[in-house]
Amino acid sequence: MSAATTRSRTPDRLCAEAVDLARSAAEEAAAPGVVGEHTGLVSEGDRVVTHFFECKELGYRGWRWAVTVARASRAKIVTLDEAVLLPGPDALLAPEWVPWSERLRPGDLGPGDLLPTDQDDLRLEPGYTGEEEPPPNSVVSEPVRELAEAEDADVTPGAPATQPTTPSRGSIASLAEELGMRRARVLSRYGLHLAADRWEEAYGAKTPMAQAAPATCLSCGFLAPIGGSLGQAFGVCANEFSPADGRVVSLSYGCGGHSEAAVMPKPPQPAAPVIDETRVDPFPLRPARDSGSVPETGDDETAELGHS
Repeated sequence: MSAATTRSRTPDRLCAEAVDLARSAAEEAAAPGVVGEHTGLVSEGDRVVTHFFECKELGYRGWRWAVTVARASRAKIVTLDEAVLLPGPDALLAPEWVPWSERLRPGDLGPGDLLPTDQDDLRLEPGYTGEEEPPPNSVVSEPVRELAEAEDADVTPGAPATQPTTPSRGSIASLAEELGMRRARVLSRYGLHLAADRWEEAYGAKTPMAQAAPATCLSCGFLAPIGGSLGQAFGVCANEFSPADGRVVSLSYGCGGHSEAAVMPKPPQPAAPVIDETRVDPFPLRPARDSGSVPETGDDETAELGHS
């Protein structure tokens, strides 16, 4: 260990004794009455010492005021460097800041909220390549140029209720609408895989509901098919009594609301009673006096009890 390192770890005597100077600096930077006891000091280097004071301010549990003092070489006057509030080893700290794009969860978007999408979002790709566009120096007639500007596919801001109506059938915009070419960006292969994995996890073959289902959605009459490549593996449930009503479900998903589920068996009916008309059972209108479980008593025995 070098001599310079040893000197840097040994607090300077004059700087270590400047507790009152450090306290006055901390009290000047803090609110009145929030600077507590002196809790220690540490050597920052040659003739540089930091004093720590307890912080009594509410909401800053475990924090401490750190005041750094120093003196020049061969000088006897200690000067103030800085006074800051720093967290201690057991300080109460705020959680690490996370960007909003990483904190966003499904269902957080509410009415009126805007969710911007990055230009380089991997889930999207350009909806058209632009290879068929005419060169900039090509000769285009004025009517054709005006028609091309009118049929441009720029995004129109505003709510869906204020959007223009669907263009008339036969126009360039109508044809582009049918082919799905009016969108500036479409789902990329990566975005398709993310959506498929998410839907498969929520309403797929491995869910408990699908494991107990009588059949899959592939044979269910309530399945509404969807277009595109995702239609080969997914559809929309249209059964109002199903837990997946209105959801995109995997074709291997299933529930108890399957359209071809087995009909519940009818309750068993009791057999018709059998009547034997060849035998007659006598049924006395009045039972015999000695047919009961209580022995018959005479009038003499009940006279003592006051019975008439």
